[in-house]
Formats: sequence, structure tokens, C-alpha cells
Amino acid sequence: MYQFFFVITIVLLLAYCLLILLYRRWLLRSPQFSSNTKEARTHFSVIIPARNEEDHIGNCLSSLFAQSYPADFFEVIVINDHSTDRTEAVVHSFQQHHPNLRVLNLNELLNGEKLNAYKKKAIELAIAESTGNWIVTTDADCTVGPDWLLMYDHFIQEKDPVFVAAPVMFRHTGSFLSAFQLLDFISLQGITAAAVSAGYHSMCNGANIAYRKDVFYEVGQFRGIDQIASGDDMLLMHKIKQAYPHRLGYLFSQKAIVTTEPMHDWKSFLNQRIRWASKADKYQDRSIFPVLALVLAVNALLLLLLTWGGFVKGGWTNWLLLIALKTLVELSLMIPAADFFQKRAVLAWFPFMQPFHILYTVIAGWLGKFGSYQWKGRTVN
Repeated sequence: MYQFFFVITIVLLLAYCLLILLYRRWLLRSPQFSSNTKEARTHFSVIIPARNEEDHIGNCLSSLFAQSYPADFFEVIVINDHSTDRTEAVVHSFQQHHPNLRVLNLNELLNGEKLNAYKKKAIELAIAESTGNWIVTTDADCTVGPDWLLMYDHFIQEKDPVFVAAPVMFRHTGSFLSAFQLLDFISLQGITAAAVSAGYHSMCNGANIAYRKDVFYEVGQFRGIDQIASGDDMLLMHKIKQAYPHRLGYLFSQKAIVTTEPMHDWKSFLNQRIRWASKADKYQDRSIFPVLALVLAVNALLLLLLTWGGFVKGGWTNWLLLIALKTLVELSLMIPAADFFQKRAVLAWFPFMQPFHILYTVIAGWLGKFGSYQWKGRTVN
């Protein structure tokens, strides 16, 4: 029986390695975006859903109002999602100096209505109040560089997309958990950049996306996916891809990176990843299903062989050889991705993270499908 599972693991792992090498090829063929200076043309509405973010929203807004982009070409709308802290008060303090900042209160707009997808409703209501022709979304615990909107404007003028995904990266606090999240996210962002640039998957992160407002309404807003708690980014991206299959782009520029806070404990981290995994079977972009299934199967089999290794002669040696192959191939993708984010030093942790990453992938994948999670004080099924 062990030999059977060992052979199956080898076959699937080789397929997985070939896939990673394909992503690497796509990533290396995606040059960083650069553009000649252009006059600002795009009017942006930056939308920030915020729930109990008093510790972060100030830094987020400070970075937004330090933009090199003309202030009369963008507005910021913070939609307060039932915060019980001083989030709204912090936003009001910024309004005294920035007339292009508005705050909406979701509890007032919903009139007590109960939902499963509060963030989608918050974004939808904020878009209804917006004045820009392009919507940009980020999160309240994020900060952006001074040329963030400028790079979006140049990309839109040059490429004429209707939806743009852009890079996101965690801050590194120096802890084991922070390094673990950073490595995981480097791989995810490398795959995202490669897949979107190649026109293969519709992948993105809602902390750094932009789309034309008229297209958002054209595809029916979040209708059809509004009962799903997560997916205000990738599920919407797929709806737009169905209508405009060749008008999606990836803003591959270091000036467009959004930086966000890592989860500060394992419980929060797992809840975040379960939340991401929970939308996996909701994708109508069928090209992503074989990838997700392959990743989960490879990690589940490696976990099985690890637990089996002590009972079979040479079992742990076989497992280490498989892990060595997986690690080397993944590093071939991780190195250029880490170089883009200027995070190569953290790759020293990568080989030691493999057992933890395998375990977390299996747990998050399983609970994302069959479990529930807590997010921002809410339990979601």
C-alpha cells in the first residue's frame, strides 16, 4: 500500500513541479511596467472598507494623501463596517484637512439588515456614492507608496484595461509567523503576477485592485456572488473576465506595491487562509480548479507519507528526497518573486518552513470547504 501511495505522490509531484516551472517562465517573461510621464487623466475613487481598524486606518490615510497624483483627480471613501472602536473618529480627524475624503456608515445604510457578505455590500454601496470613473480598493491596514495612483493612471492610459490587479506584500516583523506568512505570500504573488500576465487565471487580491465603474455595473455588480462572504476580488475579476476576456492586466511595478499587516497569531492566520480557501469551489474560472486540486493533493500525500515514514524502511529518506525536489523547484519561482519585492533574505527560512506549510495547506483547504471561520468578530459558514 505504501508503494502505491509513494508512486502516486511522485507522479503528482512531478506534475506540480512542471506547473511551477511554467509559472516561473511566465513570471520571467513579465517585465516590470514602466511608462513615460503622462498628464493625469483618470479620476479614481479609492474605497476602503474598515471594521475596527483604529490602529491602522490613520497610517493608511496618511499614505493615500501623500500621493504624487493630483488631489482633484481622486477621492477616498471609507465605509465604516459596524466598527465598535475609534475608526470613524480617526477618519473624521483626517476630513478636516482633506475635502476629498468621505466616510459612510454601513449600519445606517443597511438599517439592521443581516448579511453574509458585509464587505461586498460595503463596496457596492460606496461605489454607488462614488464620483470617479475608476474604482480602486484597498484595505484599512494597508499603506501605499507615493506613486501608487500615478502608476495605475499610466497603466490605464497605456494598456486600456477594464480591470487591473497589482502586487500586495506583508510587512516582516521578524517573528517566525511573520516569516511564514511572508514566504507564503511571495509564492502566491509570484503565481498571481505570472498567471494574470499570461492571461491564464483570473487571480488578484482585493487590497490592490482597480476596475472601471461602468464595467462593474455592466456585469451586474456582485450579483450572483453576493451570498459568499469572501470573493470581492477574484470572483468579481472572473465576472469581468467573462465579459472582457482580453482586457485584464497586472500592474507589475514596485511603485504599485501595497503593504499590509501580517496576522499576529496563528488563529488569525488560519482564519484568514480558511476564508480565502472557502471560495475555491465558487470559482467559475475552471482553469484554476486543476491547479488547486493538484496543490491540495500533493500536500495531502506528502503529509500522509510523512506520518507513514516511521513505519516503512527508508520511508523518511524517501520523504526527504521528495521534499528536496519540491523545495528546489519552488525556489526557482520564489527567487525572482522575492527579488521583485526585495525580500530575498527571508528565503533562508524557506526549506525549514516546508513541513509547516504542508500541514497548513491541508488544514486550510479542508476547513475552507467543510468548516467555518471567524473574521472581524463574525462567524461565517
